[in-house]
Amino acid sequence: MVNMVSGIGGAPLGMPPLSLDDIQSDDSAVEIFLEGPMDFEVVEVELTEEEGFDSNLAEFIDESELGKLASDLIGEFESDVASRKEWSDMYVKGLEVLGMKYEERTEPWEGACGVYSTVLTEAAIRFQSETIIETFPAQGPVKTQIIGAINKLKEDAAERVRTDMNYRLTEQMPEYRSEHERMLYNLGLAGSAFKKVYSDPTLGRQTSIFIPAEDLIMPYGASNSRSSERVTHVMRKTKNDIRKLQVAGFYRDVEMGEPQMFTTDIEKKKAEDQGYELNEDNRYQLLEMCVDYEMPGYEDDDGIALPYVVTIDRGTTKVLSIRRNWNEDDKLKLRRQHFVQYTYIPGFGVYGLGLIHIIGGYARAGTSIIRQLVDAGTLSNLPGGVKTRGLRIKGDDTPIAPGEWRDVDVPSGTMRDNIMPLPYKEPSQVLALLLERITDEARRLGSVADMKMSDMGANAPVGTTLALLERQLKTMSAVQARVHNSMKEEFKLLKAIIRDNSPTDYDYEPEGGKPSAKQADYDLVEIIPVSDPNSATMAQRIMQYQAVIQLSAQAPQIYDLPQLHRQMIEVLGIKNAEKLVPIDSDMTPRDPVSENMAFLTGKPTKAFVYQDHDAHIAVHMALTQDPLLMAQIGQNPQSAKMQAEIMAHVSEHLAFAYRKKIEEQLGVPLPAPNAEMPEEAEVMLAKMVAMAAQQVLAQSKGQAAQQQSQQAAQDPLIQMQMQELKIKEQDSQIKAMKVRGDLQLKAEELGLKAREAAQKVGEDPEMAAYRTQMEIAQMQEAHAIEMAAKQQQMQIQQQQAMQAQQAPRQ
Repeated sequence: MVNMVSGIGGAPLGMPPLSLDDIQSDDSAVEIFLEGPMDFEVVEVELTEEEGFDSNLAEFIDESELGKLASDLIGEFESDVASRKEWSDMYVKGLEVLGMKYEERTEPWEGACGVYSTVLTEAAIRFQSETIIETFPAQGPVKTQIIGAINKLKEDAAERVRTDMNYRLTEQMPEYRSEHERMLYNLGLAGSAFKKVYSDPTLGRQTSIFIPAEDLIMPYGASNSRSSERVTHVMRKTKNDIRKLQVAGFYRDVEMGEPQMFTTDIEKKKAEDQGYELNEDNRYQLLEMCVDYEMPGYEDDDGIALPYVVTIDRGTTKVLSIRRNWNEDDKLKLRRQHFVQYTYIPGFGVYGLGLIHIIGGYARAGTSIIRQLVDAGTLSNLPGGVKTRGLRIKGDDTPIAPGEWRDVDVPSGTMRDNIMPLPYKEPSQVLALLLERITDEARRLGSVADMKMSDMGANAPVGTTLALLERQLKTMSAVQARVHNSMKEEFKLLKAIIRDNSPTDYDYEPEGGKPSAKQADYDLVEIIPVSDPNSATMAQRIMQYQAVIQLSAQAPQIYDLPQLHRQMIEVLGIKNAEKLVPIDSDMTPRDPVSENMAFLTGKPTKAFVYQDHDAHIAVHMALTQDPLLMAQIGQNPQSAKMQAEIMAHVSEHLAFAYRKKIEEQLGVPLPAPNAEMPEEAEVMLAKMVAMAAQQVLAQSKGQAAQQQSQQAAQDPLIQMQMQELKIKEQDSQIKAMKVRGDLQLKAEELGLKAREAAQKVGEDPEMAAYRTQMEIAQMQEAHAIEMAAKQQQMQIQQQQAMQAQQAPRQ
């Protein structure tokens, strides 16, 4: 955009104005001569990029409007900070008893005990340690969930996405684990912690950084970071970091001066505990605010405040960037999420309750009692007292060491009369018991108490042990479930950034797919944490699987035992579980000889729907009929199991072969086995399959009868009987031919006689001949019926002979 004073740079009168596209650049110099005196104003012309949806709107808004915007938002920010002052004060008090730094005390005397109770630190460290193991195992924190119907294509895509996400979180994003561990430690103490998920232009990739609760400011009455009307991230950036973003066009290129210091009580206390000096921080403090605002010049037609991300330098109150915070194709203009909130225990406000709020009072009380006990022991072991002024002890400024004797000048009387020790008592047993009680109560409330083995018998059932374990870990299980849910939300944001902003191809050659299939793979699956929200620890999961294994022993036929043992091994964290206990999903198609080899070596096999099942069945049955091989198998102690596995595998092929026959009759392929179908589709398919099944049955019966006839025809006795029947049939045919010839001659003879007799009596010779032929035809028909009956009797005798030969074999 070009900003010029009116009248300067316009076209001469009578000429149309030229657009920038009409102007052709030329390297030659141009001389302009001005005649006569002229008054004009020199204006600097700045060319800026054309405004786009993702542009920095601060470049196009007037400076005065930006100043008013910054003043309004900083005022709301300070109001949000004030609304959570009580939460902040409680957090600071809890940080005082963490015991990160030994306190040098001068009261009640110099060198008095300055230790702290460790119950708060122990609870935070244990929570962090247990949760990081559950949420970030060695193989990676991500697993996948398939959307919709499951098939081989989606399973392969899910495996590729799982591998890619774990590679990114463990290798491409080396900061992720350390940021996650820091988040868990602060989450346990403060009750709330946040992750910011975004695409970092300086790194050229996605990132997820930890934000402590004190650096993410929200109105205390809000419900969570997703629905809060205003979320402010207090960022600290060096001058070089800001300059990089200015050069990249992310921030406005404005002069910011020297950074100013802004500190909070929480920051001061953390720095004090860790031995830092806050006055050494020379970074700028930026306020990145996700807020709904009616931006001047970009107001909504309906008067609705739209979501924006506004970044302000807190020291100079200069607006560095304003960007739309909704997707370009979103007609509802819903706010995009960049922050993920982790909550330990939901509290009364937007921030959760942590161990500082829950057991901070116990930690303070325990600290006080510990110091009293240690100080009492010190006074009891090294007591003080009073003495007369005249009593002189050589070297009385130093305590007497064990086994040491010193000279004493007694002015008068005995030494006992000149020295009186103060009556210091031993450390109180009541205080010691009270400390133990307070510590146990705090550890129980913080869910870090160790389970007493005396609560369980040595032979206690798994169910009883599991119930006790669940009762002990119920609180921590709820916390783990909240962490699991927040991680799921974080992975969804990371998935969207990786799918939309990262290169379209994988950075490596994926197993079982093409590098270019990356975006399509991410659209097919969902990303979820590998942690289990239903069990907080490995011990709890192991106890659950042991209970299932005990149940499976009562009815093993209804359980998938390989799958059960496979999951148990994976829970134990043993590597290469797929090699130790292979399951059906790990199987790959094999040729029939390889399957026979697997039978002989005791390895599992699986039939696949697209194989040539008749060929596989033929090879497997040949194995069972081979006398040499079966003799060797019979000597194996596992022979019965091996034969049962062979027949079970043959049954799988038979089932698929029957399915193929049904499909041939239908003319269309059937849905995948165990695929979910609508009720109406299933009813229609069942009717069609019923008709196809009847056709398959008829074909099978015909084939069976044909095979039975072929087998019977090969019997020698039946062949002899068949030859005898053929001879009899030929004899009967010869006799029939002779009878037909005789009948024909007889008919001609009778016809002549009938004509002669008709002439004698005056009857028509033709009518007499016709009557005679009808009589002969009736005689022939009766003869044919008689011959057919004899032939049918011969066929019955033939079938009875064949059945008689087959009966002894059956």
